[in-house]
Amino acid sequence: MLLPRFNNSMLSNTRGVALIEFAIGLPVLALMGMGGLELANYAMTIHKVSQTASAMADNLSRVGTKSSLARTQIRETDIRDSFRGMERQATGLNVGLNGRAIISSLERNSDNGQWVRWQRCIGKLNHPSSYGEQGDGSTGTSFPGMGPGATKIMAPPGAGQAVMFVEIAFEYKPLFAGSVVPAKKLTSFAAFMVRSPRDTDAEVTNPAGIVRYTCNRFTAS
Repeated sequence: MLLPRFNNSMLSNTRGVALIEFAIGLPVLALMGMGGLELANYAMTIHKVSQTASAMADNLSRVGTKSSLARTQIRETDIRDSFRGMERQATGLNVGLNGRAIISSLERNSDNGQWVRWQRCIGKLNHPSSYGEQGDGSTGTSFPGMGPGATKIMAPPGAGQAVMFVEIAFEYKPLFAGSVVPAKKLTSFAAFMVRSPRDTDAEVTNPAGIVRYTCNRFTAS
């Protein structure tokens, strides 16, 4: 049996080596690039959800009809505008279709305990409040306040004092199938004390007949 002979010029020919290396390395580079893009998108989404919750709670702490003769009243129009502002700030997320935003007014009850006086919600995601629902703590002092862990956010004592507590849940969907980050639900919350004393003897005024975004609704707008 005769073996093929290779001359020196054939042995030194490396024109196809780069192509072979590129073909082998391309899938690895593509996977690394897709993974990096996915992680960056995931981190940006977490940041955007967190910032949106914070901005929304801050805005809600400022709104309402102001008068030198009476405490500030919050209206359904204020809540509607806050939800619209949320959608504008969270451009690209579409929280109405892919998530749920929950506003809670944390106040003191007549026994000086913590009380979720009212809640408003928007979004199609079936996500109940993680930290208390409307009516919790209406009497007594057993309701500890809102927020995770042992240290709860509490409304301070005093007439007209309240905390605007906002929770946003969002269904994250990965950019690529089989991604390093699976589809999962992201949640974030924020709380701000009201800037001026609220009329806590009333819930939410609705003089114009605007839609009440009660939490039994699961709509995008």
